[in-house]
Amino acid sequence: MATPRAPASSPPVPAAGITHRIDIADVHAHLFRVTLTIPRPDALQRLSLPVWIPGSYLVREFSKNLQGLRARQAARALPAAQLRQIDKNSWEVQCKPGQPLQLMYEVYANDNSVRTACLDARRGFFNNSSLCLRVEGQTGAPQQLEIAASGAPAGWSVATGLAPLKINKQGFGSYAAADYDELVDCPVEMGPFWSASFSACGVPHRFVVAGAAPGFDGARLLADTRKICEAQIRFWHGKRKPPYKNYLFMLNVVDDGYGGLEHRNSTALICNRKDLPRLNEGKLPEGYTTLRGLISHEYFHTWNVKRLRPAEFASYHYGSENYTRLLWFFEGFTSYYDDLMLRRAGLLDDAAYLRLLNKTINQVMQTPGRLVQSVAQASFDAWVKYYRQDENTPNATVSYYTKGALVALCFDLGLRKESGAGGAANLDQVMRALWLRCKAGPMSEDDFAAALQQVGGRSWAAEIAAWVHGTGELPLEALLQHHGVGVLQEPAQLAQVLGLRVQENGGIQIKTVLRGGAAERAGFAAGDEWLGIEPMATGRKKSPAGGWRLSKLEDLPLYAGPHKTVQALVARDKQLLRLPLTLPPDVTTWRLVLRDATLAGRWLSDPA
Repeated sequence: MATPRAPASSPPVPAAGITHRIDIADVHAHLFRVTLTIPRPDALQRLSLPVWIPGSYLVREFSKNLQGLRARQAARALPAAQLRQIDKNSWEVQCKPGQPLQLMYEVYANDNSVRTACLDARRGFFNNSSLCLRVEGQTGAPQQLEIAASGAPAGWSVATGLAPLKINKQGFGSYAAADYDELVDCPVEMGPFWSASFSACGVPHRFVVAGAAPGFDGARLLADTRKICEAQIRFWHGKRKPPYKNYLFMLNVVDDGYGGLEHRNSTALICNRKDLPRLNEGKLPEGYTTLRGLISHEYFHTWNVKRLRPAEFASYHYGSENYTRLLWFFEGFTSYYDDLMLRRAGLLDDAAYLRLLNKTINQVMQTPGRLVQSVAQASFDAWVKYYRQDENTPNATVSYYTKGALVALCFDLGLRKESGAGGAANLDQVMRALWLRCKAGPMSEDDFAAALQQVGGRSWAAEIAAWVHGTGELPLEALLQHHGVGVLQEPAQLAQVLGLRVQENGGIQIKTVLRGGAAERAGFAAGDEWLGIEPMATGRKKSPAGGWRLSKLEDLPLYAGPHKTVQALVARDKQLLRLPLTLPPDVTTWRLVLRDATLAGRWLSDPA
């Protein structure tokens, strides 16, 4: 690994304000250089780096990438004894109080996700929670981010949601943040990205795309995003302006990837290259609907979690987990509205929307953990379960995203059902009532209950207890039928029939054995390789001689023939096992069908 060269001279000390200067030290070594200037430090100044980033509930230990920390004051390097690490992500500096203190260090950046930082010859990206130390005791003070042009490859530009102070045409220069919270809530994109702008309800929006192929249709992406933004602004504010002056979308396009992370006036996104719309092609890629849903989801978070947020997040604690039981609301309800907003923006028809809803319903119903864990508990356990999934996750947990979306659906359709044919009461009104009640700030479950009662005219405590804190089935079928959507029972796919999740790549690898299924009863285990089958005789029937090699799961019915019980041949820890597998009958899955377009339309296309 190349050793980064020291700068020719130390960066100038600003007259006032905490300043974080970011230099590109070495693109091939994936190193950023950071210089932190504290104009008025304490005599024993403590510093720390966050261990997590808001919106992604896992301790990620960003300090593992920090190296070479050193300090200087009055143009002199401080002795190592005056700079002491006190725990995994905190340091203390003994210095003269009131005299400017500088700390210099490098950060290794090679995580091509939305959560941390990455740097190579093609692109740079960082969240300030990965790069910028907190100055303890001064986190509420104004912060300045200086992004140096020196070291940047030719043709690179900068994009961020921070307010510019003094920048050049490419965006390099100084930006201002009101405090440390704002600083770490505004990621930075660097590189030769595609960039374009549009106005939504009179508010400037910018979209930057890194890594797209030359044939991608940027105009289509921009037009569709504008429709999404306008639908959501009208949803929350009618004809009034949203609570931000501008907004930035940052999309990293890769061969294989998906995800997003919300921020107060920007979002960082990742998608597959093949999912972008293409020039001169009338048919849109199937994955483009998924990308538009991701854009809609992260944009909806601008209101629902970045401003209206759990009371426990009124003030972030960056050094440890921040627990809340409300992620079913902030992630689940956002997951309900993301696709619904595509429908209301005119980007989906009723049939396409119902297919997406159908997928969510089947995902939840095919998760045995829904009968074990409530969405409130799933929210609390996110730090140790949702972001640390293993082969038993579907059996022990439920997603607060997917089941939370279905909880939102039940409240929405339940309110509409009780308020009559016109659906005078609905979840839209509850969301707006919460926005006003909580003054676009911290909220609790009690606030949600009060808003439900305000809109619905009665207490919904029983439903909250059952749907949010309980593990019983949701009344989906009855509510959907009441709103013109029928439910058909269709044969499930073979993996679901058997109670398995597998990976096929020239063979069958068992990834998960679902609780209560035929595979679990037979003795399958995660990690098994399913090699083949031997049909077993039942009654007077005789089995054919020998067995059959399986290379893909769909071959099982062919080789089993009329036999309902087979010996499954599996390899486990280099041992060959024979497992008696009985094929169960009548395992079904849901298919939603539109029965009454008028009834459904009052829900699906309601802009109020």
